[in-house]
Amino acid sequence: MEFLVRMENRLPPETPEDERAELKAGERARAAELRAEGVLKRLWRVPGRNATVGLYEAADPARLHEALMSLPMAPWLDITVEPLATHPQEAG
Repeated sequence: MEFLVRMENRLPPETPEDERAELKAGERARAAELRAEGVLKRLWRVPGRNATVGLYEAADPARLHEALMSLPMAPWLDITVEPLATHPQEAG
């Protein structure tokens, strides 16, 4: 099942730079793992905002939730998920 996931980072601006750098590094590493697992398919930045849009694939919403909550920044992410269905024009 595919999902369009929009994430806005709400990490407080007063977060110390060393903690911020550690979280960013952890986020990159976890995203690479999710990509290798086939969960994260595509990722785009949203210009002018601290946000991303991603295409994810998971067996079901619960598995997607587990993957998203495994991100180090999860406590500070405002996440919106849209399940996707194949359009009839795209089918076989």
